[in-house]
Amino acid sequence: MYGHVEKLAEEIKKGAASVEGVEAKLWQVPETLPEEVLGKMSAPPKSDTPIITPADLAEADGFVFGFPTRFGMMAAQFKAFLDATGGLWRTQQLAGKPAGIFYSTGSQGGGQETTALTAITQLVHHGMIFVPIGYTFGAGMFEMEKVKGGSPYGAGTFAGDGSRQPSELELEQAFHQGKYIAGITKKLKEAA
Repeated sequence: MYGHVEKLAEEIKKGAASVEGVEAKLWQVPETLPEEVLGKMSAPPKSDTPIITPADLAEADGFVFGFPTRFGMMAAQFKAFLDATGGLWRTQQLAGKPAGIFYSTGSQGGGQETTALTAITQLVHHGMIFVPIGYTFGAGMFEMEKVKGGSPYGAGTFAGDGSRQPSELELEQAFHQGKYIAGITKKLKEAA
């Protein structure tokens, strides 16, 4: 809604594209809130990032899904999109494809890890392979002097009231996640 997930997504895309032979695309899910509600929330206009359809997922070799957190789980807009993937689930068209997740929360206790945990169920039902970043980001995972979102589940940021933007360290972690998952996706595709 306020661009935090999109900023992380742009860095993830850059990281993925840094892997030779990998093409990365950025999409957004359809908005489900009426314009009137978005206006009351002081939401800025949506970017011109293309809107994804469930059919677009079948074309991809791997995914890094990002979403804001609402009450400790993915926002309803993303859940509504995944609910529309029943046809892909029925035919298991996403089975065996690697997928990672990243997120934005309003506060440090806002559910970064619970959002990841509750999102994994979506991947499991589709038969996707969950690819966490673990502690592959190195020293950045142990930063204690600065506010930093993210966890071994994936990159993340803290939005606060919407005015805090992702820090340089959070963007570096997002770049790392994109590169890491793209490398794994490439290896799996080459082995198939």
